[in-house]
Amino acid sequence: MHYTPPSNDVLREHRTYVPEINDYVKWNKGKFSVEGWVYFKDNAYLTIEIGVKDKHSEDVEHCPIHSKYHTLVVCYPESWKQLTYVRSRDCVYEQK
Repeated sequence: MHYTPPSNDVLREHRTYVPEINDYVKWNKGKFSVEGWVYFKDNAYLTIEIGVKDKHSEDVEHCPIHSKYHTLVVCYPESWKQLTYVRSRDCVYEQK
């Protein structure tokens, strides 16, 4: 009996992307496609950051640890197969 390895097309079809925080992804949802950074992830859902905006100075005074508004889209695990990996970034909170 001779073993024949699977073709690249077969391997590509069965490969599953597992999204991680700080990955830039595209979510192909038909005419409502979304792209941005994976901002949060757990077993129940992940969020994709699609926009960041500076807070007004008076809002920053009341909550100085957060200086930006983040617009996030929720993506549930059953939709993760629709995500396409684009690239990753270093975590902004890691010490170098």
